[in-house]
Amino acid sequence: MNAIEFTDVTKTYGNRTILNHVNFEIKEDVLTGIIGRNGVGKTTLMKITAGHIKETSGSVDVFSEKPFNSLKVSANSIFVDDTMSFSDKLTLKEVLKEADRFYANWDSALAEGLFEYFRLYPNSRHSQLSKGQMNTFNAIIGIAARCPLTIFDEPTTGMDTAVRKDFYRALLKDYIAHPRTILLSSHHLEEIEDLLENILLVNDGVVRFHGSITELQEMFVKVIGSEHVVRNQIAEKNVFSRQTNGPFYEALVEDTFTLEEKMHMNKSGIKIIPVPANDAYVALTSSSKGGIDDVFDRATTV
Repeated sequence: MNAIEFTDVTKTYGNRTILNHVNFEIKEDVLTGIIGRNGVGKTTLMKITAGHIKETSGSVDVFSEKPFNSLKVSANSIFVDDTMSFSDKLTLKEVLKEADRFYANWDSALAEGLFEYFRLYPNSRHSQLSKGQMNTFNAIIGIAARCPLTIFDEPTTGMDTAVRKDFYRALLKDYIAHPRTILLSSHHLEEIEDLLENILLVNDGVVRFHGSITELQEMFVKVIGSEHVVRNQIAEKNVFSRQTNGPFYEALVEDTFTLEEKMHMNKSGIKIIPVPANDAYVALTSSSKGGIDDVFDRATTV
C-alpha cells in the first residue's frame, strides 16, 4: 500500500514555481532519501506531505487522506527540522515527559537512553542549546516518537561528524526494529546512502530519479583511457564531467553504450568502470552539460 502519492503536483509562490508537475508514489514502511541541492524544492515537498502547506494544483494523498488540515495525518506524523521549537517553560527532561503524553508510540526508554548518550543536560531549555545540540535533541524526539510518517528535513545541521554518524546509526537500528514510513532529506548523499532503501532525487522543482541506489549508479559509467580515443568514443554521448589524471583522460558519461560498443572500447584500451552513487547524484543535478569543466573549456577558447 502507498503511504504517499503525488499526482501532477505544482507549488508556486507568486511568479516562482517551486514544484513543477511532480509525480511519485512511496510505499508504506520504506525509508526514502529526499535528495537534492539546496533550494530545489525538497522542503516544500516534505511540508506538503506533512500537511503544513497546501499544493497549488494537483493531488496529494497521505495514508489515503488529503494531508492539509487533516487530523489523521497530523496525528500520525512528525516533521523534524531546525525550526522545531519547544516552550522555554519546560526543561529538556520535561519536554520528553510531555512527548510521552503526546505521541502514541513514544518509547521513553529509548528517548532517555539517547538523551544520556548524547550528553544533553536535563535542566537546559531548548533555546539555550547550540545549533548542533538543538538538532540532536530534535532528532531524539523524531526517533522516539515512532510516528507512522516521520520526516527529517536536513536533521544533522550543526552536528559534528561523530554525532551525525551516531544519529544515522540510531535511526537505522530503530527503523529496522520498528518499520515506518521515513523521509530523510539531505544534499549529502554520501553520508546517508547506506541507510536508504530508495531515493527521490529532486532538482529544480522536478523529480529527476526515484529508485534504489544501485539503479541510480547504473545510469552512468566512468570511461578512462587516452584522451584522443576516449573523446572519439563519447562524442555523441551525454558527458557530465571530464578530467585529466596524468596520461589518462576520464569522463563521466550516461551509460547508453551497447554491448558491442563496450567490447570495442575495451579492445581500444578504454576502461569502463561503475561510478559511486554520489557521482551519479552530482551528474543528475549538474546545471549544464559538463558542469564546471565546461566553464574552463569555454574560457580557454575565448
